[in-house]
Amino acid sequence: MGSVAKAKEAVEPVGPRIGARLKAARQSKRLTLDDLAEACGVTKGYLSKLERDHVNASVATLIKVCAVLEIPVGSLFENASAGEVVRADAMPQISFGGEKMTEYLLTPTSERRIQVLLGELEPGGGSGQEFYSLPIDVNFVHVLEGGLRVSFEGGRTDPNGEAVDAEDVVLAAGDSFTFTPTHNHSFQAEGSALAKVLWVLNPALPEGPRASPS
Repeated sequence: MGSVAKAKEAVEPVGPRIGARLKAARQSKRLTLDDLAEACGVTKGYLSKLERDHVNASVATLIKVCAVLEIPVGSLFENASAGEVVRADAMPQISFGGEKMTEYLLTPTSERRIQVLLGELEPGGGSGQEFYSLPIDVNFVHVLEGGLRVSFEGGRTDPNGEAVDAEDVVLAAGDSFTFTPTHNHSFQAEGSALAKVLWVLNPALPEGPRASPS
């Protein structure tokens, strides 16, 4: 039993390593793990694992942590892009949190007018159980393969500001959906096949503490 437990502990999530930057940001603000855990509503042990890249954060949790640390989520991957051209065989892998999914940044990190992500979600993968919001104007998603479910907490508005009842929006391959991401929402792959989706954020997520994600 002991050897099995150790083997499980040795398995680390696949994805870009952001723990060192999170730890450096926490220490620069003179916060202990206990301080940060209390502010974010998570456990000290969970944050410790996050800083050692032993767990992947949900989108909602990663946004909360970055907000408390007053750093933009995008700063965790600021060296990912190689320039204005992002080649198909060299797309930088990033992680805005979530479960059982891989994301790639298709626009340069210096581009602030728009941000385009390619997400590959395993069955059941997505943003996590918590709802979250983004401090941007418009979020556009296009499903390339598989299916995607976007869920909203309470009411929401469409891009024109008109009230829309809360609902789950289920998208199939070829479908597109434009919505206001300031309303709490979450997303998850729909069905038993791999989902491949294109996300377009306008503008890009804030790059500085003056406009930290909420």
